[in-house]
Amino acid sequence: MKTIIVANWKMNPVSLAEAMTLLNSVNSLIKKKIKKIKNLEIVICPPFAYLPIFFSKKPLLFELGAQDCFWEEKGAFTGEICPLMLKSLGCQYVILGHSERRRHLKETDEMINRKIKMTLSAKLRPILCVGETWDERKENLTQKILKLQIEKGLKGVEKKNLKKIIIAYEPVWAIGTGKACSPDEAEKGGDFIRKVISRLSNKKIAKSIQIIYGGSVNSQNAAGYIFGAKFQGLLPGGASLDVKEFSGIIGNFD
Repeated sequence: MKTIIVANWKMNPVSLAEAMTLLNSVNSLIKKKIKKIKNLEIVICPPFAYLPIFFSKKPLLFELGAQDCFWEEKGAFTGEICPLMLKSLGCQYVILGHSERRRHLKETDEMINRKIKMTLSAKLRPILCVGETWDERKENLTQKILKLQIEKGLKGVEKKNLKKIIIAYEPVWAIGTGKACSPDEAEKGGDFIRKVISRLSNKKIAKSIQIIYGGSVNSQNAAGYIFGAKFQGLLPGGASLDVKEFSGIIGNFD
């Protein structure tokens, strides 16, 4: 299993010119390191608007992913993007349930569950984001929140499809704050997530699922989450928009 680095650009950059500059820089960076990072899969998730342009700029030395999708295949859903559209633009992955969408757009676990099922039906890999807020953490509710988000998010998903899902543990209080969760604490979250999956399916499936970490990931702490906390990948946000920082993250796997 390759370690996976999923770069979430969020709503950045604000112009196509900036996006193309960043795209070319990332492509050049990977080209320089391609022989050293054979066991690393890199996924870039830009805003929807840039996906068709990026897809046309071949060869890309990374996989394309999307930051969200809708739960229907097609229809009168103004402003939405379906998984089949994403697939036609070369996407292989879709981030779902990110805390920013849960918070700002009021996405529920039920909505996320429908998106996961539709994403799987389009043969794309969902990246399900789960994590607790600071208040929930202080009240010792971390495990309860993780359990609920996973059980509701994966409700009705066939066991054979569970291994296709990537779960991203992203403590909400660590996202974009610069206050990353310590590798030791993050590892506890990752271990608990695997236990929940084991109860939903079996130990074999739980062991095969990729669990990655996100939340103020940078070049200094990346190695701690992979080699210390034993995560199978990372989901950097702001650091993925800084080529020097992103290079440092990837450099941990040379």
